[in-house]
Amino acid sequence: MRYRVTHITHYHYSKPVTTCYNLAHLLPREFHRQSCTHSSLLIDPTAASLHERMDYFGNRLAYFNVQHNHSELVVKAVSEVEVRAHSDLLDTAFPMAWDEVAPYLLNSRRPDDLDARQFLLESPFIEIDADLHAYAEPSFVPGRPILDAVHDLMGRIHGDFKYDPDFSTIATPLSEVLAHRRGVCQDFAHLAIACLISHRIPARYVSGYLETIPPPGKEKLRGADASHAWFSVYVPNRGWVDFDPTNNQVPMERHITTAWGRDYGDVTPLKGVIFGGGEKHTLDVSVDVEALDT
Repeated sequence: MRYRVTHITHYHYSKPVTTCYNLAHLLPREFHRQSCTHSSLLIDPTAASLHERMDYFGNRLAYFNVQHNHSELVVKAVSEVEVRAHSDLLDTAFPMAWDEVAPYLLNSRRPDDLDARQFLLESPFIEIDADLHAYAEPSFVPGRPILDAVHDLMGRIHGDFKYDPDFSTIATPLSEVLAHRRGVCQDFAHLAIACLISHRIPARYVSGYLETIPPPGKEKLRGADASHAWFSVYVPNRGWVDFDPTNNQVPMERHITTAWGRDYGDVTPLKGVIFGGGEKHTLDVSVDVEALDT
């Protein structure tokens, strides 16, 4: 599938901003299942400088700054992406049991295995505790194949937790998400990662987009799409496998990957500092995912 993704971020400030410095993870990354054939980042007012580099995790990271007074800032990212289909990995899963992963990684010196070990650690948004470990435990029966166990965990999160955009912010602790059984896609991805690393299984956070399908007979609304998040688990000798607990599915052609890291903080779409701007500002975000294949 080929898509055109348009992501517009619009800040309104109560007083002029004199200078701003920003980092953006808004341009899709390249990997074996995805190619970005075109991308552009448009800044209004015009940026004094705009540079792109790879971050630590191999994501595309753009840096820009605006050096003159402005009361609004518009950042528009437009990308054309090709997402390639793959076979259902759950049908051909490598049969390693989940409880064999930790001892295997401890002794392996293969580059991919060594790299995966960094995703066993807690991070600023992911802290594990006894309650999280206990929630995950029913999925991790001794000897159960790893992908079967992770698929079960994904289904349980989907069934046990309510999607509630009014409940949490990105700063809401996982303990509250677990206690109240509600949150959004970022929360569910963080929760799953915490459950997995509590069982010594490497897992990482994935940000991107999901093509939405309008109800029958209805037109797709402009700007109705949104950024999305899911998680990926590392299977030795197989690689990374994605899971989307918000929708209870293994991501395929409709999931477009922007970046991955330990948690949301590593792949924040847009962050920075401003000088001025007053005490109040508003933020509007619009996302369109347009299928180019007919």
